[in-house]
Amino acid sequence: MEIWEYLKKQKYSWEMIIVNDGSSDDTSNLLHQFASDKSEIKIIDNTHQGKASGVLTGGLVANGEVILFTDMDQATPISELPKLLEKTNNGFDIAIGSRSNRKGAPFFRYILAYGNIILRTLILRLPYLDTQCGFKAIKAATAKKIFITMRKLRPVVTIDGPAVDSGFDVELLYLARKWGYKVCEVPVVWRHQETRRVRFFYDMISGIQGLLTVRWRSMTNAYKLNVS
Repeated sequence: MEIWEYLKKQKYSWEMIIVNDGSSDDTSNLLHQFASDKSEIKIIDNTHQGKASGVLTGGLVANGEVILFTDMDQATPISELPKLLEKTNNGFDIAIGSRSNRKGAPFFRYILAYGNIILRTLILRLPYLDTQCGFKAIKAATAKKIFITMRKLRPVVTIDGPAVDSGFDVELLYLARKWGYKVCEVPVVWRHQETRRVRFFYDMISGIQGLLTVRWRSMTNAYKLNVS
């Protein structure tokens, strides 16, 4: 596994938490077999709950000083991690990967990306070029406060079908900015990976719904920084 091979060469302490999102094949068995003799790896088997719940599940049990969440397909390779750690080690609470080059991606993904930039700027005033890259590093104290609030607003629900939930990343960054955390965008390498999770019209509507949901929650005072 690429992530394991990279991390075991590092001098700092680390743990790897893999959240299996209700796979129906032999993924869970393979993961447990791989981790059986590796104390640094923890496998968590969720029912199928989607990306947002998977990230929250792993983030809320993490023990490190910095929490990175990344896609298992390694569209952004783990070797890009030092770019983010350099920022979290120098005053930033959150460092987010930004895909400056989406070479190989189908045209509709460019449309979704630029449409999202326009809409999230208009609706939420978020200044970031790329909120959706699945490669983000967050200081643990910051992550816990944001994740606890997000879990309260996103209770565990078992679902059917793909669930990318583009509103998750937007909500995370909106909360960080609203609560005064320092966020920086870091250009990272990104390689297009074929996936059935991306569906143009569904993702377009879902993205708009996500933005409006965040705006509504903000207007109704759902985002209270009241966790210790």
